Order: sequence, then C-alpha cells, then structure tokens
Amino acid sequence: MASDILQPFPGQKLGGGHAQELSDAAFGFWIYIMSDCVLFAALFATFVVLSGNDAGGPSGKQLFDLPYTFGETMCLLCSSTSYGFASLAAQKGGRRAVAWWLLVTFVLGLAFVGMELNEFLGMVAAGNGPDRSGFLSGFFTLVGTHGTHVTVGLLWIAIMVGQIMAKGLTEKVRSRLLRLGMFWHFLDIVWIGVFTIVYLRGVV
Repeated sequence: MASDILQPFPGQKLGGGHAQELSDAAFGFWIYIMSDCVLFAALFATFVVLSGNDAGGPSGKQLFDLPYTFGETMCLLCSSTSYGFASLAAQKGGRRAVAWWLLVTFVLGLAFVGMELNEFLGMVAAGNGPDRSGFLSGFFTLVGTHGTHVTVGLLWIAIMVGQIMAKGLTEKVRSRLLRLGMFWHFLDIVWIGVFTIVYLRGVV
C-alpha cells in the first residue's frame, strides 16, 4: 500500500534516501496501529464482561436506536470511501481534487461525531451516564474512545488540507496522507466491530 501511494506522479522523482525515510515512517505508524489494536481489544473485552451488569438500569435494547446508529455508521463508511478517492487523486497529482475529497471526508466524519455526541448527551440527560451501571461504563469508555480517535482524525484532516494547499503534494505531504489513510480506515474497521458487538448484540 505504501509503495502505491508514494509512487511519484509526472514531474516528480523520489530520491533513494527520501524513499527509505518515508517507508520507515509508514512502518513506524503500522506499529502504532498495532498498539491501538491492543487498546481496543482490551476495551471490547471489558465491555463484553460488563455488558450484563446493568444494575437494574436500562439495557441496550431500551437505550439504543438502531436506525440512528446505522445513520452514524453510513457516515463513517462513506467517509472512508471519500478518503479512498482522495488517495486516488493524490496518485494523479491533483492537489485540488485531494483537498476536495478530504473536505468531504471531514464533513462526513464531523456528522458522525455530532451524532455520537447527541446520543451521549441524551443518555446523560436521562440519567443514564457512565456512572449508572457497569454496562454503561463500558459502553461510554469503548464508544467514547473511538469517538475521540475520530475527533483527532478530523483535526489531522484539517491540517492536511492546509498543508496541501500551501505546499502542494510533496513527498512528505503524500507520506502523511498515507498514514492518515491508515488511521482513518482503521477507525472504520473498529466501528464495524462496535456496531456489531455493542449495538446489534445489545438490541437482540
């Protein structure tokens, strides 16, 4: 994947030293992604253990609005698709096209975070915050950690749009786009796990 995105577009050449440096950076980011896998695996395991401890409070079947959560899911899945188009545009050297698709990704990701915050605030307002039960504590920790990651990704996207417009698609900028893509698609995969294990499992 790294070699595909980092292929030089017309008029650009990758020096051997720069290519090795960018390859090392991508490898280092894979190590980070693996550490995040361990983090989310621990959070998933904790949630599963606590999911039956509702302390007499509401369960997932009473709290979760599956169509609403499906809307969140579609926002994130579509944002991953739009990022894919940004990656394709980067291979062709289209600076404005990359920036445009990143902005589409940003809007979809922002919609996802907004819907998640709305869900959290509604639960807390109804007295179903993380202190209500073990189930809700595990829920807010797992889903909130994922949402925090998405928020960081949104900040990263905004920074990348600024760098692309100011510097163009330089070697380093394209390398950062690669790592951002790895991060964003990873969050997409994690959310599929959240939707399946937390929401679908919670309403049956």
